[in-house]
Amino acid sequence: MAIDHVWPEIESGRFPIKRVAGDTVVVEADVFADGHDALACALRYRHERERRWTEVPMAFLSNDRWRASFAVDRLGRYHYTITAWPDRFMTWRLDFAKWLAAGQDVGTQLAIAAALVTAAAARARGADRTALHAAAAHLAAEDRQAAVAQATADDLAALMARYADRDMATTYDRELAVVVDRVRARFSAWYELFPRSTSPVAGRHGTFADVDAHLPYVAGMGFDVVYFPPIHPIGRTHRKGKNNNPRAAADEPGSPWAIGAAEGGHDAVHPALGTLEDFRALVARARDLGLDVALDLAFQCSPDHPYVRDHPEWFRRRPDGSIQFAENPPKKYEDIYPLDFSTDAWPALWDELARVVQFWIDQGVRMFRVDNPHTKPFAFWRWLLDRVRDRHPDVVFLSEAFTRPNIMYRLAALGFAQSYTYFAWRTTRSELTDYFTELTQSPVREYFRPNLWPNTPDILTAYLVDGGRPAFLIRFILAATLGASYGIYGPAFELCEATPLQRGKEEYLNSEKYALRHWDLAQPHSLRTLITRVNAIRRAHPALQADAGLRFHRTDNDQILAYSKATPDRGDVVLVIVSLDPQWPQAGWTDLSVDALGVDARQAFAVHDLLTGARYRWQGARNFVRLDPAESPGHIFHVRREPRP
Repeated sequence: MAIDHVWPEIESGRFPIKRVAGDTVVVEADVFADGHDALACALRYRHERERRWTEVPMAFLSNDRWRASFAVDRLGRYHYTITAWPDRFMTWRLDFAKWLAAGQDVGTQLAIAAALVTAAAARARGADRTALHAAAAHLAAEDRQAAVAQATADDLAALMARYADRDMATTYDRELAVVVDRVRARFSAWYELFPRSTSPVAGRHGTFADVDAHLPYVAGMGFDVVYFPPIHPIGRTHRKGKNNNPRAAADEPGSPWAIGAAEGGHDAVHPALGTLEDFRALVARARDLGLDVALDLAFQCSPDHPYVRDHPEWFRRRPDGSIQFAENPPKKYEDIYPLDFSTDAWPALWDELARVVQFWIDQGVRMFRVDNPHTKPFAFWRWLLDRVRDRHPDVVFLSEAFTRPNIMYRLAALGFAQSYTYFAWRTTRSELTDYFTELTQSPVREYFRPNLWPNTPDILTAYLVDGGRPAFLIRFILAATLGASYGIYGPAFELCEATPLQRGKEEYLNSEKYALRHWDLAQPHSLRTLITRVNAIRRAHPALQADAGLRFHRTDNDQILAYSKATPDRGDVVLVIVSLDPQWPQAGWTDLSVDALGVDARQAFAVHDLLTGARYRWQGARNFVRLDPAESPGHIFHVRREPRP
């Protein structure tokens, strides 16, 4: 007997798939054997904290393909596999039906059935054993009509399936796994802010109390996660000044990613921000507002970090004996020392970094954005993420790895719950369609959860620079509806900050990475109202809370992108139509896949623009749209079938 092409299965079971609590895992496989015996299959699953397997019968689809599903309602890891066996009673039953249809004498066949049922009774217990013995007696009785009725009874078939003879059973040669996260790992809206720039007084260093006062603004826009760049003491040696000047003035704060000073390292907070007690109070306040606090994990050090003094063996040396600072030619980061993961002292280094993560978990943090994970060993991440998940299955890690696709996918497979993507640089219809089809329709969808960011402190794209406020509108609508998870670096994004340090560079002028900023949140061109509306739409519509239901639709204008998201039962369907041109009005005809929308091409259906409140009556695939970036560059339609007259 063969069990092949099991799905979902990632690299022969080397890595787990991912789901969130409340999801259903649908499993399929090809199951077949030599000969003509009927087969039976069962999907077996158990949570990692359980020893006993639960079985679900698999249903035959066609052409040797079988399917079953199970629900995952606990955080952590589930295991699943498949077992199959020749079903002797079902084989007999199918043949018996043919004997009856042919009008043949079935006495011998009934005797065979009685023997099979008697054997099953020996495997049963309690009332089921009694029922099977009674059935065997009926099959052997002289009343042929009653015996035939018993032989063809569905309740007997169900009992025989429950106590099938599995002496010839085959079990798939590996146990597969599914990691179950909390829902926020699949559906979340992130807002990045620098705590030091939250002071209401220009030029004054912000504090955790200032952040606390800022939280209602973030929560009021409907975000789920407020993410802070590093909040640790900042080194003074080779401190960078404004606009990445290699020489900082005495009063300049330096880069938060140059972690560590006399005041402490990765388990300390910058004294100007406050105390650990202040931080814990901030985390609690955020939680009361429905926000998770996410911290940046940047495993690197300033030259002043205590590790440099206490553990010089954790750093790489140049030929002259000095410690190697970070470089990304032609860029130089003299204020940062990378940790050397190839050191002979790696066990102590790994343990210390795990201690740092646990320290912040103890302070109430349950989400981490990890800086440049692709510059650290895969083995380290698998060890660390498994260790944390075993103890704290509710912790979520976001991978910030802008590198080659295979590396990004491998980090996700190793355990990162979410991942940054190339979204910021995908701007044309073909680029967006191809990329998001790959992310949502290829096997990577089973473990790679995209988190879409139109900007970051390091990324100010030419599209945003050249397109003005309409470009920000477009990219926001795309990020928030193409992805179940997205993030913005604010307030720079909602205030449409788009002045580059230098033309052709993605660096901001007067970047917040090197200087305090003071933001006027009441500016009239702010996107705050739109952001609040779209986040409310996301929360109201389950279709936007997952990525698997994404489908693209054709239009006759390359500047117009159309796509829909739907729940599996088509109970909620959202259709998004966006102009990709931030400068000129665009118009065109759609060519919608009515099947993806769950509507009848012959009937009218209603589309309700969730952004403006406008309602339209459409029919069939072809419908006309016109989008003006000066007014609104996109529609977010709720699609509803109209009742038949």
